[in-house]
Amino acid sequence: MGPVYNDMVRFFLMDEWKFTPLEGKPILQMGFSGRNGNWTCVAHAHDEKKQVVFLSICSIKVPEAKWHRVAEFLTRANYGLIIGNFEMDYEDGEIRYKTSVALGDDRVPPEIMKPLVYINVAMMDRYLPGIMAVAHGNISPEDAIREIEG
Repeated sequence: MGPVYNDMVRFFLMDEWKFTPLEGKPILQMGFSGRNGNWTCVAHAHDEKKQVVFLSICSIKVPEAKWHRVAEFLTRANYGLIIGNFEMDYEDGEIRYKTSVALGDDRVPPEIMKPLVYINVAMMDRYLPGIMAVAHGNISPEDAIREIEG
């Protein structure tokens, strides 16, 4: 593992996150509990590309019959977001929020990691009720976004 990975690990240790390194991979896995639910997070260091990717993986998979409606909801949620984005896997209905950074060198200072992580989990927590409502209820994507964003 290289310096990007080591700095990433150092950040999570200093910030007192409990995580599990994936054996042989530059990846850390951890859980997060927000106001609106719990989910898994993954931090991935790409030392060769000098990048860090942080993912919040939604705790539910969207039923195939709702993929179109949830994709519309996620597109509406993404519009105007500055840091990060939602994405849905059309193979299995997995939803995740992704933030990433490309570094100028191979150092990842805490002032880079902190917003990468905390904006990510804040966005998943903010939009999770809408994801759930559209995926498992009868609310329209437009109405769900209106409820969340006002």
